[in-house]
Amino acid sequence: MLNVGDTVPDIALVDGEGESFTLADYAGKPVVLYFYPKADTPGCTSEAQDFTSMAEAFAQADAAVIGVSRDKPAKLKKFADKYGLKVRLGSDEPGTFCEAFGTWVEKSMYGRQYMGVERSTFLVNPEGVIARVWPKVKVKGHADEVFEALKSL
Repeated sequence: MLNVGDTVPDIALVDGEGESFTLADYAGKPVVLYFYPKADTPGCTSEAQDFTSMAEAFAQADAAVIGVSRDKPAKLKKFADKYGLKVRLGSDEPGTFCEAFGTWVEKSMYGRQYMGVERSTFLVNPEGVIARVWPKVKVKGHADEVFEALKSL
């Protein structure tokens, strides 16, 4: 997993509108990059709604909030529309972005091993350097905690 002090990789993602973007597009502003396992599942929906409820506060702090999963762009669009999400969702369908950040990991459920996205968040400073990392995120209260950390940049 990337750590505090590491420079973020410049790998393209595609949003729900089919638009390609990279973190370099956000140079000069802080970025909250949260990785989640699968769109439209309970924990991932709660997390996206929590960040959406604080979207205005993040915008006033001049910070971008981007959610990343390996879902197809069309699924992200449907997810965003269904819940009125106001954060940008990036599709990393090939997994290159998740692998670069170290969030594509072996997981275990009901005794079965499989590969999946570990719910993690990275706070990136305006220079593109990781300022804070939250591995294995618990959703409740997480958006608030990230916002508090953002204030110290």
